[in-house]
Amino acid sequence: MELGLVGLGKMGGNMRERIRRAGHTVIGYDRNADIADVHSLEELVGKLSAPRVVWVMVPAGEATQGTVDTLAELLEPGDVVVDGGNSRWTDDEKHAEQLAAKGIGFVDCGVSGGVHGLANGYALMYGGDAENVAKVQPVFDALKPEGDLGSVHAGKVGAGHFAKMVHNGIEYAMMQAYAEGWELLEKVDSVENVREIFRSWQEGTVIRSWLLDLAVNALDDDEHLDGLRGYAQDSGEGRWTVEAAIDNAVPLPAITASLFARFASRQDDSPQMKMIAALRNQFGGHAVEKK
Repeated sequence: MELGLVGLGKMGGNMRERIRRAGHTVIGYDRNADIADVHSLEELVGKLSAPRVVWVMVPAGEATQGTVDTLAELLEPGDVVVDGGNSRWTDDEKHAEQLAAKGIGFVDCGVSGGVHGLANGYALMYGGDAENVAKVQPVFDALKPEGDLGSVHAGKVGAGHFAKMVHNGIEYAMMQAYAEGWELLEKVDSVENVREIFRSWQEGTVIRSWLLDLAVNALDDDEHLDGLRGYAQDSGEGRWTVEAAIDNAVPLPAITASLFARFASRQDDSPQMKMIAALRNQFGGHAVEKK
């Protein structure tokens, strides 16, 4: 099938390549002309055959809203817009209503996989009407990991990004637990090889995970993380998860505490946040602050 892809950054660029490897045609647009296939959204839409599917991979908020506004004027009834960025689920509902007034379908899709998605595939959580999802399904199949898992139609519009938001909230808490354990091990004089302790946990333990593997990778690069500043940014989805928990009266003590720990990292040079920063860099290519 043909796909228009808007936004060719760290995620979008690799997604374009993975979809092409599956035999589909991808026409990509980015403000950086050096990596774009076309030079405007108008040109992108003009090169696609109806019914068109345009996948948006730009930052949440104003950038996504502006792209949706433009596509609403360029696309035709029967076309579909997919928001694969990290938009808030409440924005999805607004975008679906805005596009529906023009006869254009909308699907929201939470995407996980970071810089490793090209090789390993992307975990996909999408929401929307079955008719619109079906038009995008070949792309979902191309992006997902091999096998039966890694892709889910989560429900109505907004369900995909809500599921990805909760996924990221869990990720916050898991990284915080590894970071706290790492700092405690580093602190005790009798423990002499923290890196190898973490490596030993990769097999046969109940806490083995891809995040643990990435922690070992980070420690192989810098055994005591001496080159990093203990500062970790938050992407917004951790905050949204806590806000949703408050709205729904669901207790989230571990996720909430992990979010507050990141706020604390901006006041002090936290050893724990060195590990958080290292993990975020490992899986998502997020920037770190060097000492």
